[in-house]
Amino acid sequence: MFRMMIWTFLYWLLSFGIISNGLSTNVSSRPAVVNVGAIFTLNSTIGRVAKIAIEEAVKDVNANSSVLRETKLVVNINNTNCSGFLGMVEALRFMETDAIAIIGPQSSVVAHNILYVANELQTPFLSFAATDPSLSSLQFPYFIRTTQSDLHQMNALAEIVDYYGWREVIVIFLDDDYGRNGLSALDDALAARRCRVSYKEGIPPGDVSQSGIMDILVKIAMMESRVIVLHAYPAAGLMVFSVAQYLGMVGDGYVWIATDWLSTVLDSSSPLRSETITDVMQGVLVLRQHTADSEKKRAFSARLNKLTGGSLWLNSYALYAYDTVWLVAHAIDSFFNQGGVISFSNDSSLLSLERTDLHLEALNIFDGGPLLLKNILQSDFVGLTGHVKFNPDKSLIFPAYDIINIIGTGVRQIGYWSNYSGLSTVPPENLYSRPPNRSSANQQLYSVVWPGQTVSKPRGWVFPNNGKQLRIGVPNRVSYREFVSQVPGTNTFKGFCIDVFTTAVNLLPYAVPYQFIPYGNGHENPSYTELVKSITTGLFDGVVGDIAIVTNRTKVVDFTLPFATSGLVVVVPFKRLSTGAWAFLRPFSATLWGVSALFFLLIGIVVWILEHRTNDEFRGPPKKQLITILWFSLSTLFFAHKENTVTTLGRLVLLLWLFVVLIINSSYTASLTSILTVQKLYSPVSGIESLKKGDEPIGYQVGSFAEHYLTEEIGISKSRLRALGSPEEYATALQRGPAKGGVVAVVDERPYVELFLSSQCKFRIVGQTFTKSGWGFAFPRDSPLAIDLSTAILSLSENGDLQRIHDKWLTKSTCSSDNTEIESDRLELKSFWGLYLLCGMACIIALVIYFVQIVRKYRQWVAAESISGEQGTPHSRRLRTLLSLMDEKHDQSSRDAKRRKIDRSLSDYDEENDLGRDSKQRQLQISSEHGINLSD
Repeated sequence: MFRMMIWTFLYWLLSFGIISNGLSTNVSSRPAVVNVGAIFTLNSTIGRVAKIAIEEAVKDVNANSSVLRETKLVVNINNTNCSGFLGMVEALRFMETDAIAIIGPQSSVVAHNILYVANELQTPFLSFAATDPSLSSLQFPYFIRTTQSDLHQMNALAEIVDYYGWREVIVIFLDDDYGRNGLSALDDALAARRCRVSYKEGIPPGDVSQSGIMDILVKIAMMESRVIVLHAYPAAGLMVFSVAQYLGMVGDGYVWIATDWLSTVLDSSSPLRSETITDVMQGVLVLRQHTADSEKKRAFSARLNKLTGGSLWLNSYALYAYDTVWLVAHAIDSFFNQGGVISFSNDSSLLSLERTDLHLEALNIFDGGPLLLKNILQSDFVGLTGHVKFNPDKSLIFPAYDIINIIGTGVRQIGYWSNYSGLSTVPPENLYSRPPNRSSANQQLYSVVWPGQTVSKPRGWVFPNNGKQLRIGVPNRVSYREFVSQVPGTNTFKGFCIDVFTTAVNLLPYAVPYQFIPYGNGHENPSYTELVKSITTGLFDGVVGDIAIVTNRTKVVDFTLPFATSGLVVVVPFKRLSTGAWAFLRPFSATLWGVSALFFLLIGIVVWILEHRTNDEFRGPPKKQLITILWFSLSTLFFAHKENTVTTLGRLVLLLWLFVVLIINSSYTASLTSILTVQKLYSPVSGIESLKKGDEPIGYQVGSFAEHYLTEEIGISKSRLRALGSPEEYATALQRGPAKGGVVAVVDERPYVELFLSSQCKFRIVGQTFTKSGWGFAFPRDSPLAIDLSTAILSLSENGDLQRIHDKWLTKSTCSSDNTEIESDRLELKSFWGLYLLCGMACIIALVIYFVQIVRKYRQWVAAESISGEQGTPHSRRLRTLLSLMDEKHDQSSRDAKRRKIDRSLSDYDEENDLGRDSKQRQLQISSEHGINLSD
């Protein structure tokens, strides 16, 4: 018993010791000090303010008992001196120590180099300044960006460009990972909005010379686009503005947009010299990472101002640096709460290397790296920048930017951009509670003061001042020279299209030097499709002339607004219809005459069938009945039929037929009146549909798109088409006709046809315009000149100049003003088939009802025959009986007379019986009175 108590006591001590050891291990997992490294450039615009922000954040974390409790956070800061190599060295130095996370790097170049080591050693890197969008969380899982990616900044830039209607921009960028990858993101964002980077020029990293910047800007000044995006570091960016001011490139007509490097300079330094802003950066648009306004942010700003004596101001990167420290602190606290232990192990891959003076074996793997990374990404708190939380792609939620405009000696905020709702004048945090709305009507910004102290939005494009003239291709036509033609012996052109172009160019607010270059051999009209395609090959900078805007051409070039309406029409010869002896037959087509005659006969037969058994007027010898049928059917045409209908079915059929006759009579009368009183034109072709159904040859103009349209769109065989080169050929081919080697019709664009008909009075347009298009001037895709000329053409149309030019060149009619169109005078069956169908249905229904009645009587006769006992009745007798039933006179009055005769005979019989009974009673009375026994 005593021994058992001893063993129990020892077991209890052992158990207590184990438990105590376990508790002490947990306590020891929260060390007194936890080390975190920080690497960035201390003497940079970002680094000077970020250093103070990090130090103040460490103080606030250690003073807060709810985070890390007894553990002290220590952040060791190393300076990289703007060197990518030193940044990599300093990062490796931290990895030789017990630092469990590193704040930085500031440079995207350093990040690309060191993050491969971070993946190997499982050390989280939290960068508040590396905005390179190519730093992917998939490639670098231990990289956490605690600021916004330039991917969002470039989307904001693209939406600003699209908002103001610019289509081309020039980009000046720093030629390193930061600049190149930012440019790539901008290019993609612009392409998604049908804009593009027309020119890009990189600034070499490192020391930037003023002469190098000047060479870049001189080339840019010779280009068309005036929208310039500057994506660089502060030193290079400020030098670009200085040189641009010297070259006069920050004045009227230019647009400068700077990325957030400039807002960092403006926010973090003491106010720049007034002459620097006034002379160099007036009207510049600048992006700045948006951080929500809060009391905590204002308090920290005042605190920083007090610490620096007003020499440094708070920028957005400093705010993100402050929040990064708190993010690390919260993650480490959660790491310890989950039982995480700070421990390191040797990297076997490094130990296998031969020993060198680099001491790579000192680099250790952080065993708790995956758990700490998980806690960092799961952090959720409110910091100085707003809500700090990560998306599944390891980026901060709610990316947003301020859009500011440099005016005078300060800046003015003109709006915001957020990935949630686009451009807005409302702070993004006020929109997160509403449904996202990216419609164009909802995109808004306040007014801007642009370079040159103007509030009018710059066009963003000017004609380049490099002495180069635009090469404008002009078709060298041999026909319809009123539209465009070359003056013989010169390089000048004239015509309707040329006058429209030159007048529109004169309305542009800038000079456009150009030269006309003829296209074609001068013997036949050139192919307009090939002429338009020559723009894509660089042969011409534009094409001016009677160029139809059709689908296959709009796929390769841009057109101005149409300056003339067009479309394909059909031209045919015609003959005038005279009123002759047989003009009365013309109102109806042969088919309609035939169908009408057939229905007249059909109605007579149907009414005869329905009335034959009842109506005496439809009975008699066969010859008389045939004459009755013909007379009745034809007399209904004039409503002069004398035969009355007595059956309900007959009256119904006749009523519907008389309604049809009324409509036919009215239509015939109206058409015949028109034929006899109005001069009419006639052509066997009624439009494109009749041409499509036939097989006669069709003419078209050489070089016109009509050939492609007729074969590809309409489906007319190419063997039927005949190319015609001039109005004279049109007239000759149409007059000859298909029988003599000509054409049945000509298909061409309406402006040519109208000019042709103004002097050729023997032809007319038939049918409607079956394509709707117009003529415009062609330019390369996304050419600003096409947009500006469209505005000028619209002005010409509104002020009447376009019509005056048209009248000058194209109003030359020598034909009489006979506007009579070729049309068909005849009424077709399709106009009345509904009436005939209705009448035919009535006839069929009436006949069905009639024959049902006959069949019922026939069945009654068959039943009577079976009752009488007659068997085996011959089929011939049954057929004769059926025909006799159909021919039998159905007289209701004779049947009533027989019924009345039977009733009278029955009443007479009753009277005789009554008289007999009365005489017998009198005899009995007399015999009883005289005593005579009548029975004896």
